[in-house]
Amino acid sequence: MDKIRWGILSTAHIARTQLIPAIWRADNAEVVAIASRGSKVHEVAAELQIAKAYESYEELLNDAEIDAVYIPLPNHLHKEWVLKAAQKGKHVLCEKPIALTAQEAEEIVQACEEHGVKFMEAFMYQLHPQHQRVREIMESGEIGEIKLFKSSHSFFLQNREGDIRMKKEMGGGALYDVGCYSLHVLRTVLQSEPVQVRGVGQLDSKTAVDLSSFLYLEMENGIPAVIDSSFDMVSRNEYEVVGTKGSIKVPYAFRPDVNGGIGKVVVKHNGMTREESIPGDIYRLEVEHFSQAILNDHQPVQTGASSIQNMRVIDACYKAIQTGEIVTL
Repeated sequence: MDKIRWGILSTAHIARTQLIPAIWRADNAEVVAIASRGSKVHEVAAELQIAKAYESYEELLNDAEIDAVYIPLPNHLHKEWVLKAAQKGKHVLCEKPIALTAQEAEEIVQACEEHGVKFMEAFMYQLHPQHQRVREIMESGEIGEIKLFKSSHSFFLQNREGDIRMKKEMGGGALYDVGCYSLHVLRTVLQSEPVQVRGVGQLDSKTAVDLSSFLYLEMENGIPAVIDSSFDMVSRNEYEVVGTKGSIKVPYAFRPDVNGGIGKVVVKHNGMTREESIPGDIYRLEVEHFSQAILNDHQPVQTGASSIQNMRVIDACYKAIQTGEIVTL
């Protein structure tokens, strides 16, 4: 087998506009089926040149010709459908956040291991080569000793009425939706884990989801981190590493695709600014990476253990916001 045959569980916007086109661009993958609850799936399948359309997720999972599934369902449905896919022997790429709690994440990872299927949480941004470049600059000593990490991920959410991101019971809220990226990149770039978190949230008066969250984390290696995520601010998807001699800023950290796939690494040192442009097709890189992990039977870059840990950090952040106390991990 030289290509992984993909099935898509849902006609979600991200599947139609990002993942399915990326699978068609990939060298080692193809889309063979899509499922949704209802007849609209046939239109979507025709539009996206997908051979098979199913009006239920179960039917797709019963298709023996499918090797792997992509799950972009609402957050509260991730656990149910990853477990069902694993039971049917399908490898799973699931949208972030993996689940609503670390406990759910553990159940997901354990089920995939028991059924012998690969699992990866879809933090697609991390496969862009700009982050490796950041690590190289940090390790070179150019910006000196690291003293601070900052990350912001926000957008202004329009038409909030009825949006699943505004429904608490469905895993709504800015921290789940975009803050999870900042927490992930913090752990990845600093190669350290948070030990303490303080947090403040601005909650929606009707739904109680967090419209904005402001977090202060202390890492095992002693570096402090400041993170904000929001549905109430202009679009930003950036992080900054600040050292004793200089700083590195990544202005298209999580969505370089909005800049034509061009990531930027901006280094300030000795009063000078240097900007490096680094190309990368994040969704294609994600599809090819996971498909190759299946073909070669190796561990994807995003491990189950890392996904569980990211949910532990999210749990701690929500607890800090709710209680107003310092939460120790």
